[in-house]
Amino acid sequence: MAENGNQAPFKYEWFTMGDINGFFGLMFDNITVLSIMASIMIFAFGFPAEIVYTKMFPGTAFGVLFGDIIYTIMAFRLAKRTNNATVTAMPLGLDTPSSIGIALAVLGPAFLGFKANGMPEHEAAMMTWYLGMATMVLIGVFKFVFSFIGGWLQKIIPQAGLLGSLAGIGLALIGFIPLIEVFKMPIVGLIALGLIMYTLVAGIKLPRNFPGVFGAVVIGTVLYYILAPYGLAGGHYQPFTAQLHFGLPIPTLDFLKGMSEAIKYLPIAIPFAILTVVGGINVTESARVAGDDFKTRDILLTEAIATLVAGICGGVAQSTPYIGQPAYKAMGARAGYTLLTGIFIGLGGFLGYVGFIVELIPAAVIAPILIFVALDIMCQAFHACPVRHAPAVAMAYFPTVARMLQIKLSNPGMVPTEIFAKQLIAVDKGLPELQIIVALGNGFILTGMLWGAFMAKLIDRQIRTAAVYVLACAVLTFFGIIHSAIPDGNMYLPWTLAYPGNQVPYQFTAGYLALAALLFAFSFSKESKEGHAPEHY
Repeated sequence: MAENGNQAPFKYEWFTMGDINGFFGLMFDNITVLSIMASIMIFAFGFPAEIVYTKMFPGTAFGVLFGDIIYTIMAFRLAKRTNNATVTAMPLGLDTPSSIGIALAVLGPAFLGFKANGMPEHEAAMMTWYLGMATMVLIGVFKFVFSFIGGWLQKIIPQAGLLGSLAGIGLALIGFIPLIEVFKMPIVGLIALGLIMYTLVAGIKLPRNFPGVFGAVVIGTVLYYILAPYGLAGGHYQPFTAQLHFGLPIPTLDFLKGMSEAIKYLPIAIPFAILTVVGGINVTESARVAGDDFKTRDILLTEAIATLVAGICGGVAQSTPYIGQPAYKAMGARAGYTLLTGIFIGLGGFLGYVGFIVELIPAAVIAPILIFVALDIMCQAFHACPVRHAPAVAMAYFPTVARMLQIKLSNPGMVPTEIFAKQLIAVDKGLPELQIIVALGNGFILTGMLWGAFMAKLIDRQIRTAAVYVLACAVLTFFGIIHSAIPDGNMYLPWTLAYPGNQVPYQFTAGYLALAALLFAFSFSKESKEGHAPEHY
């Protein structure tokens, strides 16, 4: 107490030693996502590195800087309002599943599609950048709207649909494709994979408590540069040359040039927006339980605006609050770690040292981190949902498997364009097999969400609600919002399509309508209201 009897002014201890630990954890998460995105674009799809580093990354990093600064300010305000000197800021960073999913399912395939249509490589890359910007702007707008109805969305969409569709991405895109990279350089890749599994999955510490992820990256990279020059690592060795790529996140209306193309990818973009909004609700609740009662709408609006700002400034990945706020609080972190992370990632995008890191580390070393992320996402889906909903989670996997096949088969470097086109119209007893793969893969996230929700409601004996989800599939299918018959996933009016592609919207829609009618009829039966869902599988 002060001598005059008044209480001493409140002072927020916003920076402690815990913020140093928190900074390294949050910073490395973001650097890893940026590195993985660049590796996918440059090495998997042959995208020009200069455009990734000087056009896409500055705006993407600026979104993280913007969001982390706002979250830091919010921590100060909460500490002052509650007179709590131990408030921990909400961590914000790049959303791992959607960042990787956008690269694998939107940017990469779009780039290949533009080139297949005759665009020169540079022009195709720039058009892909405009498309990525527009996609972020659309996601930002949707997240802004969803932030006001996030609780309602969380109630009407079963977890099996939300998490199952995300787990499908984990299986086919985030997990399997990087597994191929591991075995392109088996010695380096398997050593790095083994270290990740040993430390992160099995939870065994390395000697002297050496960080597992850092150890895997360092040991794998060193091993590569020892073996590769002698041809012992697999593949063709290219000596590393240090280079920094400078770029500034300048606001631009260039995203308008990609808006018409971005609309085609809304069935992918909207579910990613929903997933981060629902995730934001969950992480805000976890922070409240840990003792920091942030306003949910403020958290959601900040991530929406950060994504929107990133898109307008050239970014191609959305930001989101991270689930680990209680873990950072346990470290003793306050608000310093989010401020430091925002500045480090922002400068990394502007000054180009993120690109330097990407070029230094071989893809086979980064890939095991992705595989761990995939395993974590898949396991979380099963753990977070009721055991009886396990089939619903698994059902949501299938559309992403189809999308993965489509990505591989539509790559002209793997299957010549003329052969792909012929197989789309190949005569068979039913619809052409490749046409079905294409249709199942288009709109795969939304499809997985609806299939998982349908199965969950069916298991819970809510037959009519399950029928409603099937009806939603029918309506969305008819206009190509899901199951588009066109390889690039365009929406359409079905009567404008040529044969045999026009069979997809009519046949698929008719199938869904028939199933919905069957379920609705069964909902009146006595048997549909009896019994209970199995609890074990």
